[in-house]
Amino acid sequence: MSVDPQTRDSGVSRSSGQVLLAIMALAVFVSVLNNSMINVAIPRIRADLAVSASAAGWIITAYALVFAVGTALYGRISDFISLRKTFLVALLVFAAGSLMGALAPSFAWLVAGRVMQAAGAAAIPALALGSVTRLFPPGERGQAFGTVISSVGIGAATGPIVGGVVVSLGGWPWLFLGTLMLLILLATATWLRMPDTAAADRAKGGLRHFGLMGALLISLSAAALFLAVTGLQQAGPDSPRTWGPLIVAIAAALGFAIHIRHSATPFAPPALFRNRTYLSACGVAVFAQAAFLGGGLFLIPLLMIEQHELSPLGAGMVLAPSALAIFLFSRMAGRLSDRIGPRRVLQGSLALVLMGLLFLSIQTDSPPPVIAFGLLVMGIGYAGVMSPNANAASFALTREIAGIGSGIYQLFFFMGAGLGASTVGAFLSHRQEVATAALNPLYTAAASAIPYSDTFLLAAASTVIALLFTLGIGARPRKETGTPDIER
Repeated sequence: MSVDPQTRDSGVSRSSGQVLLAIMALAVFVSVLNNSMINVAIPRIRADLAVSASAAGWIITAYALVFAVGTALYGRISDFISLRKTFLVALLVFAAGSLMGALAPSFAWLVAGRVMQAAGAAAIPALALGSVTRLFPPGERGQAFGTVISSVGIGAATGPIVGGVVVSLGGWPWLFLGTLMLLILLATATWLRMPDTAAADRAKGGLRHFGLMGALLISLSAAALFLAVTGLQQAGPDSPRTWGPLIVAIAAALGFAIHIRHSATPFAPPALFRNRTYLSACGVAVFAQAAFLGGGLFLIPLLMIEQHELSPLGAGMVLAPSALAIFLFSRMAGRLSDRIGPRRVLQGSLALVLMGLLFLSIQTDSPPPVIAFGLLVMGIGYAGVMSPNANAASFALTREIAGIGSGIYQLFFFMGAGLGASTVGAFLSHRQEVATAALNPLYTAAASAIPYSDTFLLAAASTVIALLFTLGIGARPRKETGTPDIER
């Protein structure tokens, strides 16, 4: 093990920390870019492979399902195995899925490629959060989280534009090939330069203490819940496609709770779920994600295309300012959460998200630049949620459980996104079928936009719940003794 001459008191050298953050930020960018540019290619994929709209939805659903489940599993694996090796294997799996997608001769092969992509990409958010928790001390993590998370905005902003250009010029297989080339570069950088956790900072006992039964139960619960919210969106609350998976999800969650309380080798330590700050951060993740992803990134394109009759590219331009705001303000918000604690940053940021949603509920029928302004306010607020909330969740995590704690937090995070989109979609459909007065008394514009105004209010209610969860987050991080070693 070599030691950088610029080693800081935290135990992680400045140069090693910068390399780690650069690799993780690039990985997050590639993951977000891959998903956001594939979305705009779905109409062309449907035409080329002759599949129905409902079948084409599996391009998104299969990826999201495997991705959500995989985050917790990768997090637990990284508690026992080298961070660098785990990350490298995940990138290679991601690359293999990209190659399958590029060469796909049929729709089934393409969906299999998307599943393989998700099986690798799921490692990125869990290991990014877990590596920062392990290798940076409290007081420095917020800025580090902000650096990694800022790349979300770049990927979200450029994905639709890159996707549109590439599909127009070369066809959708080139999207997968482009992702493959980026992943090869990223895997090379990971192998040559990424710092690693020391063996002493990993969980003791090896993978025989992984907690296989707990892994199966939490995976079943997450997958069933995801299918339930998908069923809610497609078939409504009374359909067996909704309540059937929901029953399975609840039963598996109860089984998981019993497992971690009574197993000699639990998948996650029971104390993690008794930590008020950690659970509160998970609650914020669920409802803030539901508000912004459902009320913003999911609802705004529908409003722009269906109500304002913009093209997909035009709708993407409305989204671009908010994505840019996430890039610009995430690192600043993380640094501020290190200085004054996450709770106040979260409360102020969620207040901005709430203001943006209430503004959009009133201005739903206004011109696109006005809608873009409301979404920009939401984007500035959301930038102040992601890294401070991850920082708050990290307060509860020692190095030995940083992986599983980060993985479960990310599981809540992505389930919030799925829940938000499905709930918003189902509520919007309901309000479009039931013609009544606007729920917002300040809305006085066109009646045709009332369902969108009401749906923005639903997202605002989710933001209020997220604000309530911030009351359980500690104002300052706990003191942590010891510092991690960095193996080079």
